[in-house]
Amino acid sequence: MIELRTPAEIEEMRPAGRFVAGVIEATSKAAAVGVNLLELDALAHEMIRKAGAESCYIDYHPSFGASPFGKVICTSVNDAVLHGLPRDYTLKDGDLLTVDFAASVDGWVADSAISVVVGTPREEDLRLIDTTRRALDAGISAARPGNRIGDISRAIADVAKAEGLSINTDFGGHGVGRTMHGEPHVPNNGRPGRGLPLKPGLVIAIEPWFLHTTDRIFTDPDGWTLRSVDGSRGAHSEHTIAITDGDPIVLTARG
Repeated sequence: MIELRTPAEIEEMRPAGRFVAGVIEATSKAAAVGVNLLELDALAHEMIRKAGAESCYIDYHPSFGASPFGKVICTSVNDAVLHGLPRDYTLKDGDLLTVDFAASVDGWVADSAISVVVGTPREEDLRLIDTTRRALDAGISAARPGNRIGDISRAIADVAKAEGLSINTDFGGHGVGRTMHGEPHVPNNGRPGRGLPLKPGLVIAIEPWFLHTTDRIFTDPDGWTLRSVDGSRGAHSEHTIAITDGDPIVLTARG
């Protein structure tokens, strides 16, 4: 069921958005050569504890997961692009890292992701990250009353296709509210003027993710981490937004 939030409820969601944004900032800044992925998870776990928040991930067990996730943040490295299960891996110079985090504060959820390069960057990785960020901005700009879900999807796809990237639509954006994943699904490619009409009060996560040379993925033996079939690297950007009568509100805005 799709629920529209009142202006008062959207205000109540702001603390969750600020908290998630703060954890994304802290963990992405802590990512450095020599840092272990389990250290990043521990940092996020401690921030959850101090804030009195609740993890959306640790007990999460959807149909596509092999078991409950068991950690509080997703850390996807290089050819991993989504649902990266933190493991005993020490970051190396040039690694492309995505951190994806969702949490509940006072019963409201927010969800966000960012990709960064650890140490010395490759130009093609920076370009891929920039493409996901520009696609996210385009999707947010299309999130206005009078448009439809397909307008968000097409805005994202136009940015990706201009860079020659192919697009996977199995995983994309989604509704956010009392739980992390809800209706509607927001694919990263679609037809303008199609899909659910956008109305004030709709709260969604928009999340473009792309791989350098493929749109095909497979599940790692850990049962969670999604990797490219050809070993190419991936990047991912995500914000939780609320649609209003005017400009959308980016609840997980950083800085």
